[in-house]
Amino acid sequence: MSLEHLRFLIPGWRDLLEIIIVAFVIYQILLFLAGTRALQILVGLFVLGLAYFAALVFKFSMIATLLGVVFTYGAFAAVVVFQPELRHALARLGRSRMLRLFTPNSASAVAEEIADAVERLSRTGTGAIIAVEQDVSLDDYLESGTAMRATVSADLLTTVFTPYSPLHDGAVLIRGDQMIGAACVLPLTQFPVTDRSLGTRHRAALGLSEETDARVIVVSEETAQISVAFRGLLTRGLTREQVRDLLSGQAEPALAAGPGARQGELTP
Repeated sequence: MSLEHLRFLIPGWRDLLEIIIVAFVIYQILLFLAGTRALQILVGLFVLGLAYFAALVFKFSMIATLLGVVFTYGAFAAVVVFQPELRHALARLGRSRMLRLFTPNSASAVAEEIADAVERLSRTGTGAIIAVEQDVSLDDYLESGTAMRATVSADLLTTVFTPYSPLHDGAVLIRGDQMIGAACVLPLTQFPVTDRSLGTRHRAALGLSEETDARVIVVSEETAQISVAFRGLLTRGLTREQVRDLLSGQAEPALAAGPGARQGELTP
């Protein structure tokens, strides 16, 4: 057999480029699905696929036929049953980092408004908790509060957390440049908190940051300190500029901690 017949086994630069593109797309899809219900659906479909392959190998004709029917009509059923998840996935795609490159000013403006709001709230000693959605949807927590649709502004955020207002007791949820909910109840952290100075707002901020990738800003009513919870860690004693840099992606929580700031001590 000549080398000409084996030429198709030797990849060219186009083949290598195509492999890299496909691998990158698959990796981005897995990152996109991580931490969402869609990933659980994907795992379930993978298990059904393995079961179908095993049924064919062992010649379980009835099981193979039933699974074949499931795969044939399951796509239509999935569109109906998982319509909310598909809608959320498309919404998340629209808020992806790649598309944010085309609208950098919007994210920066939102960070400025939130930073202004927490600075005002800190000066007056008004307690507040604000959750800024990242890749993982916060819709599950929206059901516990009051849905709203308003452009993020420092004036509106300050008004919401005014003591004795109808929506001040709970968290404000922010998606993109929109406030989507207020007076929302967040889950408390499941880990024992050894620092007794951390109140319910801080525990709720830690709890949400453990379950999602949201950045949760807390203004303490007792100390007027500004804190940010992210990935289960609490960074305290932040300034307006540090909050702005955190929300705009110019700094990481651990790097933004100012002098004297410390992280909430969590004992697993």
